[in-house]
Amino acid sequence: MEIEILTMALCALATGIGACPVLLIRRISHRQMDMILAFTAGIMVSAAAYGLIPTSLKLTNIYVLAFGVLLGAFLLNVLEYVIPHQDLDHGQAGKILPHQSFMLVAAMTLHNIPEGLSVGASLGSEVENLGLVVALSMGLQNAPEGFLVALFLVNQKVNKLTAVSLAVFTGVIELLSSLLGYYLISTALFLVPYGLAFAAGAMLFIVYKELIPETHGHGYERAATFSFLGGLLCMIALVDWFR
Repeated sequence: MEIEILTMALCALATGIGACPVLLIRRISHRQMDMILAFTAGIMVSAAAYGLIPTSLKLTNIYVLAFGVLLGAFLLNVLEYVIPHQDLDHGQAGKILPHQSFMLVAAMTLHNIPEGLSVGASLGSEVENLGLVVALSMGLQNAPEGFLVALFLVNQKVNKLTAVSLAVFTGVIELLSSLLGYYLISTALFLVPYGLAFAAGAMLFIVYKELIPETHGHGYERAATFSFLGGLLCMIALVDWFR
C-alpha cells in the first residue's frame, strides 16, 4: 500500500514540478507549446490504446469496454458544461479577466479528478505493471500540463508563485481522487475493467477535444504531428519495457 500511495503522490506532484520552470521562464514560442502538447497527446493515446483498452478487454468483453470508454468521455463532457472551459489560448494578446483565469483553474482541477480515479483504479487492479504504466503516462502528461497552465496564468499577470501554487493545488485534487479510485477498486474488484475503460475514455476525450485542436491553427501542424508520433512511440516503448 505504501508503494501505491507513493506512486500516486509522485504522479500528482508532476503537475507542480512541471509548473516550477515558470519561475525562470516567462514565454515560449507557439511552436514549442504545440510540440509539447502534441507529445503529451501521443503519450496519452498510447497509454489508452496500448495499455488500458487491451487489459480491460482481456478481463471482460466489448460491451463493458464500450460502456466504460463512453462513460469516461461523457463525464468529462458533462464537467465542461458544469464548469465552462477556458482553452489555453496562447495566441491571444492582452489581459484576460480574473474570473476567466479562475474558470481555467477550476476546469483543470475538475478534469484531474477522472485522471486521478484512473490512476488509483489501475494501481488497485492488481494487474501486473498496469498501475505503474498508467501512473507514468499520467505523470508525463501532468508535467507539461502544469507548465502550460502556470505559464498561461503568469502571462495574464498572475503572480508567479500564485500560478505555481494553483498548479500544485490541481495536483493535490488528483491525488485525493487517486486515493478514492484505489479504495473503490480494491474493495470491489469487479469494477476493475470498468475503471480501466473509464480511464481510457477520459484520456481519449482530453486528447481529441483539447490537446490535438490546440496544436493546430498556429502554422506548426507538421512539427506537432511528428511530436505526437514521438510521444506515442516513447510510451509504447515504456509499456513494452515494463512488460
